[in-house]
Amino acid sequence: MTDGPVLIAILGDQLAPDIAALRDADKARSVVLMMEVADETTYVRHHKAKIAFILSAMRHHADRLRALGWTVDYVKLDDTANSGSFTGEVARAVERHKPVAIHVTEAGEWRVQAMLDGWALRFGLPVTVHEDDRFLCSHGAFDTWAAARTRLRMEYFYRDMRRKTGLLMTAEGKPEGGEWNYDADNRKPPPQRDLLMPQPIRFRPDAITRDVLGIVADRFADHIGSLDHFHFAVTHEDAMRQQRRFLDEALPHFGDYQDAMLTDEPFLWHAILSPYINVGLLDPLALCRAVEARYRAGKAPLNCAEGFIRQIIGWREYVRGVYWHEGPDYARRNALGATRPLPGFYWTGETDMHCMAQAIGQTIDHAYAHHIQRLMITGNFALLAGIDPHQVHVWYLEVYADAYEWVELPNTIGMSQFADGGLLGSKPYAAGGAYINRMSDYCGTCRYDVKQRIGEDACPFNALYWDFLARNESALGRNVRLAMPYRNWARMDEQVRAATRAQAARFLASLD
Repeated sequence: MTDGPVLIAILGDQLAPDIAALRDADKARSVVLMMEVADETTYVRHHKAKIAFILSAMRHHADRLRALGWTVDYVKLDDTANSGSFTGEVARAVERHKPVAIHVTEAGEWRVQAMLDGWALRFGLPVTVHEDDRFLCSHGAFDTWAAARTRLRMEYFYRDMRRKTGLLMTAEGKPEGGEWNYDADNRKPPPQRDLLMPQPIRFRPDAITRDVLGIVADRFADHIGSLDHFHFAVTHEDAMRQQRRFLDEALPHFGDYQDAMLTDEPFLWHAILSPYINVGLLDPLALCRAVEARYRAGKAPLNCAEGFIRQIIGWREYVRGVYWHEGPDYARRNALGATRPLPGFYWTGETDMHCMAQAIGQTIDHAYAHHIQRLMITGNFALLAGIDPHQVHVWYLEVYADAYEWVELPNTIGMSQFADGGLLGSKPYAAGGAYINRMSDYCGTCRYDVKQRIGEDACPFNALYWDFLARNESALGRNVRLAMPYRNWARMDEQVRAATRAQAARFLASLD
């Protein structure tokens, strides 16, 4: 064995100083390799602000590691010798440093993990792939949980995570308040516009971020999105400031209005912390414990604390488990046989449907939309219109700053588009205009009339909803959670049904 160092590769979504690959390493005998590579910016055409956020966060994290005493070999995107891939950059680093071994934390996505799995053979070196213990549930633990079930329902997984962590549990091992889930209390319609509504901190770009913004503007000019509204935290310290802002100002009303939507108000009482959690700047379990502490101190209602914690230790952990359990073929599932191309207005926001224009417009501006805008506006429309679910998946992966395939794909293929046939969700999340009208103020200023199903001014969601049920009856007709709408459809006059489907057909034809 030579006296070479251990090479520790840190990927762009592993920006935690105690990431598993670093935890037991000897700083004096290690070189940390961080790599900005073209492959990761273009395997889908990511939003400009998403690319800028990740690159700036990586550069700031490298400085943080250096301050902690690590030797960091950092490869920038515009370095002339940059090979453009993780494997290519590890190969160049092996030549530079002559390491005795390589360490890395497991990747979040199949395609990247496949690269890591090939490094030992490629470089003829021992490669240790550390488990990513930022997550509560390992791949093996999820597989064991799933093996005993024919349907992978999140609610039961979530209860296990509550027991494991002790979050919002009594000393007797019961859920706080006597119930596991307070989602029924978290569906209030939007309130009157409030001038004192909390707003996330808008961080002023520093010199590092300004340099990155210039590179992104030049190199990715044809990607979706604007850089004019770039306000992300790019350091751990600023991410913690955003976390405190949420805990202090937004958490007390988060649960009540987490499904609500208001025109020109993209953030409402949402945390806006998912980009920082998913990139590694915030610790998800520590955040959940901080939320629990606010509840126990009487500073947040139980429905708000439980609703937030469920999103993190329940849903987030659950969809990661589904992603790895199901494997790469999951991305191509299409249980409803949807084949329509994604309409062009998903990239421009230029549509007369005010709800769609709002959700897409803020996505273009901020690389952000909250979960109901994703599920019940842009996702609902794609489901009703029969859009190819793989195209929908790629769009979501491209446009949101918090989108990594492990979390985005099951949300899209399973929950939003029902393309896995019900593995993840017990029914399609399909709704007409009435739901949007109830949960938002979008319909009041829309060119379409939410009360109409047929006619030139009719809300497209209304006819599309019934047409979706009709054309998918063979696949969905026996779904017990859709029994009532199918009964209502059957009771309609035959001429009304025909007119409804003709209305939908005319609208869909206009998309082509």
